Amino acid sequence: MRPGDGSPARTLGQAVALAWEAGRWYVVLQAVLTAATGVAPVLTAWYTKLVLDEVAGRGSAALAPYVDALLALAAVAGTGPYVMTFAGAEFERRVGLLVRDRLYTAVNALPGLARLEEPAFQDRLHLAERAGSAGPGRVVTSALGLAQAVLTTAGFLVTLAGVSPAVAVLVAVAALPLLRVHLRLGREQAEVIRTTGHGQRRELFFARLLSMPHAAKEIRLFGLGDFFRGRMLAELRAVDAERRRVAVRQLRGQGGQALLAAAIWGAGLVWIVAEAVAGRASVGDLSVFVAAVAGTQGGLAAGVRNLAAAHEALLLFGHYRAVLDTAPDLAPRTPSGRGAASPGPVSRGIEVRDVWFRYGPDRPWVLRGVDLDIPSGRSLALVGLNGAGKSTLVKLLCRFYDPERGAILWDGVDLRELDPAALRERLGAVFQDFAAYDLSAAENIAVGDLTAGRARVEAAAVRAGADAIVRALPRGYDTLLTKLFSDDEQSGVTLSGGQWQRIALARGLLRDRPELMILDEPNAGLDPAAEHEVHTVLREHRAGRTTLLISHRLSTVRDADTIAVLADGRIAERGGHEELVRAGGRYAELFATQARGYAPAGVR
Repeated sequence: MRPGDGSPARTLGQAVALAWEAGRWYVVLQAVLTAATGVAPVLTAWYTKLVLDEVAGRGSAALAPYVDALLALAAVAGTGPYVMTFAGAEFERRVGLLVRDRLYTAVNALPGLARLEEPAFQDRLHLAERAGSAGPGRVVTSALGLAQAVLTTAGFLVTLAGVSPAVAVLVAVAALPLLRVHLRLGREQAEVIRTTGHGQRRELFFARLLSMPHAAKEIRLFGLGDFFRGRMLAELRAVDAERRRVAVRQLRGQGGQALLAAAIWGAGLVWIVAEAVAGRASVGDLSVFVAAVAGTQGGLAAGVRNLAAAHEALLLFGHYRAVLDTAPDLAPRTPSGRGAASPGPVSRGIEVRDVWFRYGPDRPWVLRGVDLDIPSGRSLALVGLNGAGKSTLVKLLCRFYDPERGAILWDGVDLRELDPAALRERLGAVFQDFAAYDLSAAENIAVGDLTAGRARVEAAAVRAGADAIVRALPRGYDTLLTKLFSDDEQSGVTLSGGQWQRIALARGLLRDRPELMILDEPNAGLDPAAEHEVHTVLREHRAGRTTLLISHRLSTVRDADTIAVLADGRIAERGGHEELVRAGGRYAELFATQARGYAPAGVR
């Protein structure tokens, strides 16, 4: 994927419109100051010429207006840059806030998980984070800088033409190669930023790995610090090599143009000095010529730099626009073009019909024609070895992905015809790979249902057996469950895996009456006593509810209404616990294997 997939004019219009929306009055202020500071050097040069000519003529009566004008221009030139710096910084802050809001609104609007798992999308998102906030601001700032340079350059060229038309033409023509060099370097710089984005993400990953606590135990135990540091430095060296390559080309191009400009300035200086010595030019002519040549060259160089910077910013802004324009990763399939429907209560049940799924066209099939029924108000337990596809089926039920073949029906309606957000509001879930947020204990539970008050949060913690754990913390439910962001007023704590499991379980139980309750390894990380307690709570909680229970521990699923065995992406067998044990198939094998682990040594 490359930046600037849309036309440059469209991208420019979007960047300017966004900048105007974020801080229009700061844009106006910068435009006024740009005009003032753009003409100030030209007027200063002219008034300086008039003062010098007046002094050389030994006159003094007309000096006062010129001196007053020079003082006023000095005030503008002195204070203007500081005010522009303040206005520019505040403008960029406002643009950055708006752009970041829009960027993550777009990311959050992606209904599934596929885009977030694409390396190319992650690279583009990384570039959009970097370039998006600065892009619109840089476009406007560079455009204003270009306008300022045009004003300054035009004024000095007119001034210079009044003294020497030939030198004026020569100075203007000499800027054309400089423009070409800067535009080429701007494109190369944008391309380097694009091509090194992946390496920068990996360098950041290794740096975070070395500094964050989640991997610290293994890194210390296995002595991996130098290994990951080496990987980090290797990625950084590769990125730096690309940047250095462009920097060398930039030095060569700009250095050559600087030598050409110096040669023109030196030749012009020799000529005007000779003219002044011969009496064909005044001291004022000499001073205005020197100022005009230097000002014209400086204005042209600034204009070219700003034009190249705006060009580069537009190229990078394309990454931001591409993220906002990313197509949804779940394709709606609604009858007769109607909008997505909201699911109703489950009165009949959930049906999985001949579902095939894989995580990419070049990846192996994870599910191969799965057929399942979860009747309303009943419980289905899904068991199988690691990699059998159990968690993948959970993701399809939550509509994080869509089946490649087949369908999942909610009371006879294909999930692809339902609004994903409305569907998920009717689900309750405890995931095996639950998130541990760097938030307070209460907030870690409350994210399961943001409409819940403290009373419901604490009630869910009681049901999950987490209440006693939380109340023993330094600040109870207000204790921060991390040490990364704690301070003197709120000391953070870290929880054990089993304690976090209780918090995650309370989060899943916060939705009081979900239409479908999904329990994916809810007892993982718990000791036998805690496992029994949680199993009892969940058995009571799921009574009369439509429930999918996934567990490796068959003792926790034996009381489910139906047990299905998933093997090699297919349903190998299904039935009740006693029925499957008598059948002597895969379930019986798994159950016997686990039972032997609890038998006395002599009995095995």
